[in-house]
Amino acid sequence: MFDNICKFLAENFSEDLASWLLGFPIQLAQLSPTELSLEPIRADSLILLQSDELVLHTEFQTQPDVMMPFRMLDYRVRVYRRFPQKSMRQVVIYLQPTKSPLVQQNTFRLEKTSHEFEVIRLWEQPTEEFLRIPGLLPFAVLSQTNDPALVLTQISQITQQIADRRVQSNLMAASAILAGLVLEPEVIQRIIRSDIMQESTMYQEILRQGKEQGRVEGRADALKQVAILLLKMGMGLEQIAETTQLTVPQIQELQQTQEQDNQNN
Repeated sequence: MFDNICKFLAENFSEDLASWLLGFPIQLAQLSPTELSLEPIRADSLILLQSDELVLHTEFQTQPDVMMPFRMLDYRVRVYRRFPQKSMRQVVIYLQPTKSPLVQQNTFRLEKTSHEFEVIRLWEQPTEEFLRIPGLLPFAVLSQTNDPALVLTQISQITQQIADRRVQSNLMAASAILAGLVLEPEVIQRIIRSDIMQESTMYQEILRQGKEQGRVEGRADALKQVAILLLKMGMGLEQIAETTQLTVPQIQELQQTQEQDNQNN
């Protein structure tokens, strides 16, 4: 879920992402992994954007992955095979604090082969950097702060000044979902208006995916997954019940299960 939110932000606010990672705004178009001839090792967190001169490869991760260094080498070689004239920037962005040494690793070595890539740990990055650029606002709550609730309040205030209602609602929804990594749903609900989030493309996509999964996997399980996503967005229990047709006690049970899982992780 978090990977999909980051993908949405990267693809819809690519110039903002470029300003942050490359140091200058540039028009970037999406590059499909299928254009690299081979099937992707793992496509859920992979984001490939390109201009005429470079390819920007980013991977957003909530958990460390021992295969990450090899994956970065693999995609560097694939891009070189397809676009030998283009330079390439590769960045792994970790969303959630961890003591794992894997989030420090930025090289792959195998005998005489060596490859380097960049690593960003969001919890070490200054909050102000993300509050300056609209497309980066949702990441601010995961940055270097002792008060994520205050940062989410700042995000909400800044976002409300955006004239484009669709952009505003999408940034609100993305901020709410990513805030679920560090804040309780009740806190998110107090700060971000759920009516604005419901206008977002993300909210509509969550409902669409729930309906699609319902046809394939069984409606009950799909609606529970939708409810979990809406809980992470900070939506109220009654609103979730109205949207999913689950009962409030059922949603409360899901909420308790999620809280227990978070404590165990």
